[in-house]
Amino acid sequence: MIMEYSDSNAITLERELDWFNSIMDARIALYFEHDQSEEETQRASQKIEEIISPDFTGDDSLYASVVSDLNLDFDERILLILTLVPHIKPDLLDLLFTRNKNFDRGFTQFGGWKGESHGGFIPTCETAAFIIAGDDLSKRFKLIRYFEGEGRLIISNILSLEHKSSGEPFMSAALKISNEYLNKLTSGVYHKPDYSMNFPAKLITTKLSWEDLVLPAEVEEEIENIITWIKNSKVIMEDWGLERVIKPGYRSLFYGPPGTGKTLTASLIGSMVGADVYRIDLSMVVSKYIGETEKNLANVFDQAESKNWILFFDEADALFGKRTQASTSNDRYANQEISYLLQRVEDFPGVVILASNIKANIDEAFSRRFQSIVYFPMPDNEHRLLLWKRILGNTKNLSLDISLEKLAENYELSGGAMTNVIRYGAINSLQMDRSEMSQEDLVEGITKELQKEGKTA
Repeated sequence: MIMEYSDSNAITLERELDWFNSIMDARIALYFEHDQSEEETQRASQKIEEIISPDFTGDDSLYASVVSDLNLDFDERILLILTLVPHIKPDLLDLLFTRNKNFDRGFTQFGGWKGESHGGFIPTCETAAFIIAGDDLSKRFKLIRYFEGEGRLIISNILSLEHKSSGEPFMSAALKISNEYLNKLTSGVYHKPDYSMNFPAKLITTKLSWEDLVLPAEVEEEIENIITWIKNSKVIMEDWGLERVIKPGYRSLFYGPPGTGKTLTASLIGSMVGADVYRIDLSMVVSKYIGETEKNLANVFDQAESKNWILFFDEADALFGKRTQASTSNDRYANQEISYLLQRVEDFPGVVILASNIKANIDEAFSRRFQSIVYFPMPDNEHRLLLWKRILGNTKNLSLDISLEKLAENYELSGGAMTNVIRYGAINSLQMDRSEMSQEDLVEGITKELQKEGKTA
């Protein structure tokens, strides 16, 4: 199937590239006909629109399906293939490296960036405007809507704009195709984004199930509310006609001591509703350089908006903490970052879960925007016993002297701490050449675990 998609995309793209090349040749020829009148220039520009685009009727390639499903018009098809050209046939844009002999530099009208390692021409909005509109100012103005909120390619997160620095002309932004659609429209394969400098989030999964999670009844009720929203949000918003008064998306704060099941709960919610859960690495998001925090986080949100993702911010108080008194420029900028994050979280149409050990650390402005605030307490005696039984339920390597009842009664531990204790117990028993864990192994593990928290057994 992968080979079929790859082959069909290649055949379709060859036709689309031939069409695009014809348009490029016509536009370049027209541009260098300086002695033409304005009327002649306008007629020639209209002829470019008469270069017939390939007919995709009966074409089952993924590229053709995107063009058809989004009902892309003439100009939008040029935009789409233009962003693909640097990846699949960069030499088609080499003409745009032509230098202006009068100034010994490139032609401003062509736009474009020169990559750091890529030797080809990286198109900008200005490049697209030149190819599509030439010197037709009215048409250039109309093109701007493709690069803003009305553009189907932008709304669908197929294309994005990248600005080098603030204050430069809007049209100088580079036109980029998302990695998802680059793969889809070429090889036909979509790889879920992985953790990187440009994508500071990691897909989290679990082999555990709801049976392995022990939560108080009130927490389970809150989790059910989140699941019900995810499964029925479209019905609530559209069928019930509440989209005018209810903002899309769902925002929840999970707070409580470490190891009480916050991350596992987020993973299990994703498993139940068929959604990928991405854990945001705050150490990668937060940057000391002005503007980089917003850029790093925007990249995650931009990709997530068109996907069925749950965004999970662990240790969220590191990024969503209380704003400080703005006594310095750094304080003021930090507060601007928080305000920006507030807005992105509030506008995100999917599910955002923030996790924190202490609720008081979260800025109050965020608290007002949560649909639910869920407290994950330390398990009581009854719940600790259930956890011990479920964690050790599949192992036969337990000594007869182990009393889970005594462990549950005597030691206040979270589920996460218990797994650390069991890991230690298994290692210790093997080092002692024993094939079974004993009560002593587990108690030693508990002692070490409590010492990490500054407690005594």
